[in-house]
This record gives sequence, C-alpha cells and structure tokens, in this order.
Amino acid sequence: MALTILAWAMIIVFLGLVMTKKLQPFTALVLIPLIFTVVGAFLGLYKEQVAIANEISVSSVTLWDQIKIIGQWTVDGVGQTSGTGIMLLFAILFFAIMLNAGLFDPVTKAMIKIAKGDPVKVLLGTAVVAAAVSLNGDGTTTTLICCTAFIPIYKKLNLKMMNLAVLVVLMNTIMNLLPWGGPTARVISVLGNQPGVNDQTILKALIPGMVVSIIYMLGVSIYLGLKERKRVGIQTLTIEEIESLTAPANAEEEALKRPQNLIINAILTIGIIVMLIKGTFPSMFLFLVGTTLALMINYKKISEQKARIQDNAGDALQVVILVFAAGIFMGLFTSSGMSDALAASLIKIIPTSFGRFWGLITAIVSAPGTFLLSNDAFYYGVLPVFAEAGYQYGFTALELGTASLLGQAFHLLSPLVPFIYLLLNLTGQDMGEWQRESAKWASGIFIIFIALAAITGSVPLFK
Repeated sequence: MALTILAWAMIIVFLGLVMTKKLQPFTALVLIPLIFTVVGAFLGLYKEQVAIANEISVSSVTLWDQIKIIGQWTVDGVGQTSGTGIMLLFAILFFAIMLNAGLFDPVTKAMIKIAKGDPVKVLLGTAVVAAAVSLNGDGTTTTLICCTAFIPIYKKLNLKMMNLAVLVVLMNTIMNLLPWGGPTARVISVLGNQPGVNDQTILKALIPGMVVSIIYMLGVSIYLGLKERKRVGIQTLTIEEIESLTAPANAEEEALKRPQNLIINAILTIGIIVMLIKGTFPSMFLFLVGTTLALMINYKKISEQKARIQDNAGDALQVVILVFAAGIFMGLFTSSGMSDALAASLIKIIPTSFGRFWGLITAIVSAPGTFLLSNDAFYYGVLPVFAEAGYQYGFTALELGTASLLGQAFHLLSPLVPFIYLLLNLTGQDMGEWQRESAKWASGIFIIFIALAAITGSVPLFK
C-alpha cells in the first residue's frame, strides 16, 4: 500500500510541476523520482529488492543498503536509454550538417511554391508527410525528417511551430499501431499463444479506427491551417520573394552552403533513411557513419569540421540529456517496484461487477496506463492480468489485446517517451503546453478508436 501511494504521489507531483512550469523537464525527471525513491528507502520499502540483488536475507538489509542501491537503479535506467541517446546525438548532428550544407533548400523552395504561401496547404502537407514517414513506426525518424523539411517553411511563413509538433506526434501515434510498431508487437508477444492472435488479426481489428483517425487528423490539419490563414493570411509570393525567403540569412550562413555537393548529399541521406526503414543496420551505426561522411564530404578542413560539431552540439546535447534523464526516471520508477505497484492499483480499482464491460474498461484503462507507465510495464505487467480476468467474462484474447492498444492515442504524450524531447527541442515548444494542445486532439483519436472498435465488433462494449 505504501509503495502504491508513493508511486501515485510521484506521478502527480511530477506532472503538476512540469505542466505548471515550476520545474523544467530535465530537473523534474531527475529530482522528483530521486526524492520519492529516497523517501521509500527511509520507509523500508526496498528490503526485498536489495536482498535479491545482494543475495542476502531480508532481515540483514539496512537503511544504507536501500539508499545505496538507488545509485545502481539510476545507472541501470540510463543504460536503458543510452542507445537511444547516442543515436539521437549523431542523428541531430547529421541533419544539422546537411541543413548547413543546404541539402534541404531545394525542398523548401519547392514546397513554398506548391503551397503558394497558403498555410492550409502547408499544414495539410505536414500531416500527409508525417503519416507517410511514420510507416516505419519510429518516432525519432519521423521527427527528424518532418522537422528538417518543414521548420524552414514554418519560419519563412511565420506559422506556429506548435501545429507542427502536434501534427507530427499525432500522426505518428496512429501509424505506431502497425504490427511492426512497439505496442502492437508487445501485445502479440504477450497474447500470441492464444487462439486468433497474430499480426494479421490485430491489424484487421485496428485498421478501421486507424483509417478514420488519419482522415480526422487531416481534417484537424485543415482546421488549424484555416486558423493560420486567418492569422497570417495567404502570402502571394513572386519568384524573387521565394528566392529571398529561402536565401541565407547572412554571409556566414552562405559560406556554409555546398550546392556542388547536393547530389552526393541527397544520395547519402536517402540511403541512410532507406536502410533505417528497412532495418539494414542499427540506427546508431547509420547516423554515426553518416555524420562522419557528411563532415568529410562537405567540410574538408579540420577547422571547419570542428566548427560544425561545436556549433551544432548544443542542440544535440539538450535532447540527449533529456533522454538520459528519462532513463533515470524509468530506472528508479521500475526498479523500486513503484511501477508494478501502480499497475496493480489500476487493476484493483475496478469492481468485478463491471465484468460485462471489460473490453471497454480495458480500453479506457489503457489510456492512463500507457501514459503513466512504459509500454513494457503496461503490456507485460498489466495486460496479462486484465486478459485473465477478461477471459472469465467471455472476452477473447484478440478483443482484449485490441482494446489495450486503443489507449495508445495518448502514449506518445508521456514524458517517458524519449523522442518527444527531440520534437520539443526542434520546434521550441514547452512540454506542458504541447501536452495540453496535443491531448485535445488526441481525445478525438481515442474516441474514434473506441467507436470504430465497437462498430466493427473487434472490441464489444459489453457482453
């Protein structure tokens, strides 16, 4: 009971401080779980974990032992996200170097010409590109490609970066439900031994909701575009004005351009993206090699290479430390047992008399469940218990597995998702404001998911 109260208190305090801007995400991700975990040590809540880890009896565990193990839990947590952090370091450097070299200038010019200064076309294009790129199920790739392509356009036309951040994350939210995405793969791994549960049946159950949600988000992009059109108007741009909009801001920026390397830079970038989507090599390896080649191809002098790394390292560092901080949060939250305690409490609060509505309940619980917990914690810890209970009420494994995925509408808004810090850094958004704005439209996705699941019968509302 004490561990459960501690877990809920930590989550509430963390979200409250971040969303009210009392603490910035980095300090909140480190300090809040650390403080609450130390409190748990003084309450003697980690004796069993320490006994197992140190192979000693529970009775011989001291307060110092419980405090000391917090350091190891922190290191373990950072280890879980270190691969992502290092990959992001080189991915950000790679795309920053390509931006410096002018690889995306022709793309920016072309899209401005196509949009003809109309915010509706720009935002609709953002949604379409985000959906297409999200087919590989990776939020980091989607963020890097979309932000690299669209941020210059948004800046040139004075459009709100918040809209870019919202459209990218919510389109990725929908496409992340494809079988090769993280949450669906976890459901299949947990329930795959049950009759009727495989990648094809799960996809068939999810597709109607995904399709309608994509149409819904295209409508949202048009609506937001109309608001932007009202705010900034349609800019009728001449060829000279388009050239002026896409011209380097100063002589120093102009000196970094390498138009003669446009083709080789494009081949290198497209090659990396294709191999990333196909999974030919690990993403960390691709961006590490890509960054090295990008430097050598575009900036021959060692002094130039050093300058590119130094100028772009600041943006990369801001993202990487947040990813490591998220690892600390997850490490302490999981290893201390707070994650399991919170998961168990989610299950216990539901009366058994609600059994005939178990499919709907599973869907509703999956929303806060996948926001407050990592996907691993929810699908490997909570879903099996919910599934066993659901079988008793006549629900099938496929119905319960599908229901558990509907709450993914909110998962990517969680501070436990590493790539959102890249998205927020690139678009310059505050986490709390972005979460509130995104949640408003994510609620529509969630309702669509549940409605279509009920209409098609993939998740009956009751039995």
